Amino acid sequence: MDKNLILVTISGPDHPGITAELMKIIMEAKTKISDMGQSITHGLLSLSFLLELNNEKGQEPPVLKELLFAAKKMKMELDFEFIKDQQVIHDRGDKYIISCVCLSGIEAGFLYEISSTLATNNINILRIDNVTQGKFISLDIMATAYTPDINWEGVKSKLLNISNKYTTDIALLKDNVWRRNKRLIVFDMDSTLIQSEVIDELAKVHGVGDQVHEITERAMNGEIDFDESLRQRVGLLKGLKEEKLAGVLENIKLTEGVEDFVKTVKSLGYKVAIISGGFNYFANAFKERLGLDYAFSNELDFQNGELTGRVTGPIVNAEKKAMLVDMLSQQENIKLEQVVAIGDGANDLPMLAKAGLGIAFHAKDIVKKNAEQHMSHGPMTSILYFLGIPGTD
Repeated sequence: MDKNLILVTISGPDHPGITAELMKIIMEAKTKISDMGQSITHGLLSLSFLLELNNEKGQEPPVLKELLFAAKKMKMELDFEFIKDQQVIHDRGDKYIISCVCLSGIEAGFLYEISSTLATNNINILRIDNVTQGKFISLDIMATAYTPDINWEGVKSKLLNISNKYTTDIALLKDNVWRRNKRLIVFDMDSTLIQSEVIDELAKVHGVGDQVHEITERAMNGEIDFDESLRQRVGLLKGLKEEKLAGVLENIKLTEGVEDFVKTVKSLGYKVAIISGGFNYFANAFKERLGLDYAFSNELDFQNGELTGRVTGPIVNAEKKAMLVDMLSQQENIKLEQVVAIGDGANDLPMLAKAGLGIAFHAKDIVKKNAEQHMSHGPMTSILYFLGIPGTD
């Protein structure tokens, strides 16, 4: 008696009952299934399973005749191939999900370059899932290495170059239990949750816009210490009337997709927080407007209705942001792997690194270079695809 491995593939128009009928035949033949995979593309089924058979040499296993008859009856195509055990290749490295989002449609050239890059790095594609029914705008590509020494960081760098070339956002996500088990979203505020840098808008109103903007850019690109930059910028705002803040707030626009993003994750029970190096007046206003759970930022000091040029209390800088992420995860009794942090500036990097999923959103170059993930092309709602949540686009 020889043990034979037979790979059976069934294909054709999908309808309920196909898998059940085939499994009944295999069950009644007391045949062991060693592996199995099924997918549906545009209404067409592809079902494969690996059978272990013990039979006399030169004899066709009876179960195959039954399967062929059933396939013909269901108007499906059936192919099979006898294979040797040593032909079965087992992966030896980590599994990753390459999540791809392009709201204008994913291009064949993009998929060619992604698949070629994986192949040249000895990484195999296990499956590709279109996660948007009726559209071709988001794919999850499950890939695994056949050797344990793959340089995933180098692969990621190449994938991000392809991402930029085809304006298609990519996240390289380790396939583990935490991927679809996020519970807390943490936003930076300025140029992330909102489209403006609040301190720049205040400076324009006060007539010192150019000076403050220059310092802001240097700080966000990591060229100057954040604490010192904040003191310098707030110092230039000395004498600003407190009543001017309401007018600035009124003109600030939320980033595209923020409201739908927050509404979606809140409906699923996520907690959402702002952790910002900006100012409480604005952070609290957006917390209330969006129905967020927490807001942490800096407090401007006013006396007699005018800004003194100082902030009060500890400055919410890069280290403080990371510490607040830690604190919130403990307060919500969740693991850091369940936290998503979204930011754009150099002072967000420790926060992004602390979270299980850190996303540099339309970020400065230094942040793109150092963050685990970045999204440079789509609206905020595109991040939902990275979380395994159907988008609203």
